[in-house]
Amino acid sequence: MLQPVMHVLKAKKIVLASASPRRAELIENIGLKVSLCPSLFEENLVPNEFSKFSDFVEETALHKVLEVEKRLTGMGSAPDIIIGADTMVTLDGEMFGKPTSEAEAFVMLSRLSGRSHTVYTGVVVKTGEEIVKFTESTDVQFGELDEQQIRGYIDTGEPMDKAGGYGIQGVGGTFVERVEGDYFTVVGLPLYRLCSVLYKMHKHLI
Repeated sequence: MLQPVMHVLKAKKIVLASASPRRAELIENIGLKVSLCPSLFEENLVPNEFSKFSDFVEETALHKVLEVEKRLTGMGSAPDIIIGADTMVTLDGEMFGKPTSEAEAFVMLSRLSGRSHTVYTGVVVKTGEEIVKFTESTDVQFGELDEQQIRGYIDTGEPMDKAGGYGIQGVGGTFVERVEGDYFTVVGLPLYRLCSVLYKMHKHLI
């Protein structure tokens, strides 16, 4: 999809406002070089103050992007493109962030067992003064899990830095019966929509 503008994008300094090597790998797999710059934004937005899950993840992603831009610009190394993302697992109208303890991870995974939940990833792309925001959502069906399976998974350590307490691209993927929507949304960066946005933002330079 990006081939017509790839020569333009390859000449840009692209920064991912994230500490996630998974997100960086997704972008690099399509042929772009990206630098990771974890945002120092304290993720303290209150979910209940937003009318939609999409608004919450987009606003969080925007704060990440703006913090990174301000910091890098102040250091004299302003990027050409900054990409930020925030992923949230939702079930029964509740948001599941990253578990703060093994006990919380156990509760999350127990609730997800045998049920379908929705994953939202909000993305912000900033180039100079232009900002594009979007959200993708994907439904994920978990199989039935027993206590031993959940505790065994928690023992791997994988759940502790993942929204909802699982990583679909890792061991957690073995719990997933099916996915309805963009798989990459669950990983943390919806590739199709991101590439569509990057193409539209740069096609005038062809």
